[in-house]
Amino acid sequence: MPDRAVSDANIWISGLLWRGRPYQCLLLASAGLVQLVYCDAMAAELSGKLRRAFGFSENHIRAVLDEFRQVSERVEITGDLRVVTDDPDDDKFIECAVAGGAACVVSGDNHLLDFGEYQGVGILSAAEFLARFT
Repeated sequence: MPDRAVSDANIWISGLLWRGRPYQCLLLASAGLVQLVYCDAMAAELSGKLRRAFGFSENHIRAVLDEFRQVSERVEITGDLRVVTDDPDDDKFIECAVAGGAACVVSGDNHLLDFGEYQGVGILSAAEFLARFT
C-alpha cells in the first residue's frame, strides 16, 4: 500500500504550471507510488485560486479537478480543527491528513512548513517529500 499524503493548493498549482519539484510530487501520485487524500474544502480552494489568480476557464478547472480526483482519495473533515493560528485557512490540510491517515502534508506554504508536525503528521516541502523516494 502506498504512502498517503496531502498536497496543498500551492503544490498542485506549482505542479500544474511549472515542471519543478511540486510537479515531481504529483507524478508520484499519478504513478501510484503515493496515495493522495483530499477533502472538498481543498478542491474548492484549488478551483477558486485557478479561477481568480490564473484566469482558468471553467472547462480547464473541471479538467484539473478530474485529474485531482483520479489520483486522490476523498475524505470527510468537520472543519473543527484549529491549530495553524497564523493562517487558520490552512487547518483543512492538517485535518484532512489526520482524517485520511496520511503520513504528511506536502506544502510550499510557510505557515504550514513552520508548523512542522501535528500528531505524527509531518509537514514537508516538496524537496523533503521527494527525498523519501530517491
